[in-house]
Amino acid sequence: MSDQDLRVGLIGAGMMGSDHARRIHERVSGARLVAVGDPDADRARAAVEGIPGARAETDPIGVIGASDVDAVVIASPGPVHEPLLLAAVERGIPVLCEKPLTPDSKSSLRVVQAEADRGRKLVQVGFMRRFDPEFLDLKALLDDSELGEPLLLHCAHRNAAHPPGFTTNMLINDSVVHEFDTTRWLLGDELTAVSVRQQGLVRSDDAGIPQIVTIETARGVLVDVEIFVHCRFGYQVRCEAVCEHGTATVGGDTGMRTHTAGRWGGQVTADFRPRFRAAFDAEFQRWAHAAREGGIDGASAWDGYAAAAACEAGVQAQETGQRAEISLAARPGIYD
Repeated sequence: MSDQDLRVGLIGAGMMGSDHARRIHERVSGARLVAVGDPDADRARAAVEGIPGARAETDPIGVIGASDVDAVVIASPGPVHEPLLLAAVERGIPVLCEKPLTPDSKSSLRVVQAEADRGRKLVQVGFMRRFDPEFLDLKALLDDSELGEPLLLHCAHRNAAHPPGFTTNMLINDSVVHEFDTTRWLLGDELTAVSVRQQGLVRSDDAGIPQIVTIETARGVLVDVEIFVHCRFGYQVRCEAVCEHGTATVGGDTGMRTHTAGRWGGQVTADFRPRFRAAFDAEFQRWAHAAREGGIDGASAWDGYAAAAACEAGVQAQETGQRAEISLAARPGIYD
């Protein structure tokens, strides 16, 4: 560990990786970017451009093993996460890994077991809603039982448009995965089953058709999620908690509102980056502080595994039209 700043290696120089490179350099105190690893040399060089002292490499594993790297951010595609995470755990350095932890529950459980064998939590999963001011307010309200016990959650997750190649399974694995984690975090409860229905159709390969995902929790709270990734008007993430003595809603449109010519209006954010910029910044800042002490401050590898298991049940429910139960392995003691 450096005596001064936390020296961070970044794996992946795509859209998220490049965004995180600027974030570490410009908005995270006590940390500095020293290396970006991406098999695409041009992308790696573009990510470090204008960041003094940061180098571009084409070997991500080499970045993890570098002597001048104290901690690692992983923003590469999910299918390559497992070997990167295992390398970081073996070396004993903290990791902030963008979701998914890994693409399936079996490989996620291998990461959990490797971390448990080492005896301390090193892997943090990038579920940034846990750092969003509005969601933090809702979490505090529910924890304090200000409105009594939660009975239902109503959620909406909307994107203006989905990219080419986006599949119906990705609605679960890439989008509703956030609601799976948010539900577990807000309620402090494990998920037990998932059901999926599609608007107007029994089954469809069109990812632009809205779907309703119903989540059941161990304590009996029901959660419904509208997932609509081609709504055309912008990006929205909303959550309403219905409790014994009232309701609370987060995720309403923010920003300036105008009243003119007999009409009023405002703006809807275009995508997730402006909506959750403050949450990403807070997540990275708190992770950097924790990583200097050799740990994490956010969603754990176990949380990533639980989300992966929920996603598998969600995809099964999509494909069969039937309720699918979520099965989890025994939780290692370091996650209690």
